[in-house]
Amino acid sequence: MQRHLKASGSSLVVDGVGKTFGHGADEHRVIEDLSLRVDPGELVCVVGPSGAGKTTLLRCLSGLVRPTSGTISYGEQELTKPHADIAVVFQDYRGSLLPWMKVRDNVAFPLEGMGVKRAARRGRADECLAAVGLPDVGDKYPWQLSGGMQQRAAIARGLAYEAPVLLMDEPFGSVDAQSRFDLEDLTLSLRERLGITVVVVTHDIDEAVYLGDRVIVLGGSPTTVVENLTIDLGDDRDQLRTRAHARFADLRTHVLTLIRGDRPAAGSADTPARDEDTPGQAAAVTESAARR
Repeated sequence: MQRHLKASGSSLVVDGVGKTFGHGADEHRVIEDLSLRVDPGELVCVVGPSGAGKTTLLRCLSGLVRPTSGTISYGEQELTKPHADIAVVFQDYRGSLLPWMKVRDNVAFPLEGMGVKRAARRGRADECLAAVGLPDVGDKYPWQLSGGMQQRAAIARGLAYEAPVLLMDEPFGSVDAQSRFDLEDLTLSLRERLGITVVVVTHDIDEAVYLGDRVIVLGGSPTTVVENLTIDLGDDRDQLRTRAHARFADLRTHVLTLIRGDRPAAGSADTPARDEDTPGQAAAVTESAARR
């Protein structure tokens, strides 16, 4: 689904990747012959059963972990180490923000190693905090913020790199339901405004269907791609209207069926959506009182 004409960066291409941990009798093959592609400006969600290697795949995409076999490429370059164009937001903000540093300094901290001067670091941190809806918290400490605000600060740090690719590992799993909805909408807004590529690993099927242009379903042992599913819910996603739509329920059921290892029912999510059924053209399904 191409929606962002100004999207920057290059494609991420995973070609026949395998990942093994341990040796000899303790060897465990987590991923086997896995291939996928993420193009500039896409928002792709990765789901699968617990222990399916979702986080391992994300770390391979980031260059933090090298695959045992196969290749991962960013544009024309094979990824063998972290790349300046790829930022990562980790699962638990409580382990990623430094409690003795003020929020602005947390956001700016990675830029110091990139040789960015102090004034420029602070300016960019303030810009990124404003972008995630936290323009006035730079002088506070992380422990003075709510969980949702801390995760916004962690996202701001990812944005501070000005990287065209943002990888997110279960980014909203530690916050309450309302904060989760707000952060999902923030992610959609950032992708739209900045033209960045986003890959989200999540265990939440509803979240994957709500956010994604595509959902990559992992499964099997060792893990491979079970299905690469296009999410045909239109561009204008809304927490009430989109989730209330019958097509959303069809897609959610289809993904859940795949994760459980059952055979999808005929005519479920693999049935093309009719134009008149897309949420963007069926605003009367339910009226959203919470549109922001």
